Amino acid sequence: MARDAGPVLHDILETITLIETALAGKSREDFGKDDILRLAIQRAIEIISEASRHIPDDLLLHAPQIPWRSIRGIGNVLRHEYHRVADDIIWNVIVRDLPALRIAVESLLSHAE
Repeated sequence: MARDAGPVLHDILETITLIETALAGKSREDFGKDDILRLAIQRAIEIISEASRHIPDDLLLHAPQIPWRSIRGIGNVLRHEYHRVADDIIWNVIVRDLPALRIAVESLLSHAE
């Protein structure tokens, strides 16, 4: 049985908020120097990735501008190719992709409930 999309979408929003809170006032340099912060952010992105796998495909059609396949796939990269993950890639996800994802997920909530 498929999971209800509402709680999954809320999980994604909560995780994005955690990332934003953890990085408030921090620069790319700060991020790169703090091993625990980097690992925590990577784990949070894994959670977002896994949660996105539980959003029904028909609901994803309401946000075609979001690269859902990449979001679903980044968790595997972080889990299995962790030694190849560059801080710049993660930082770009944080500053470029997460704001757009937040907006899309907030929009999807109106279609899911």
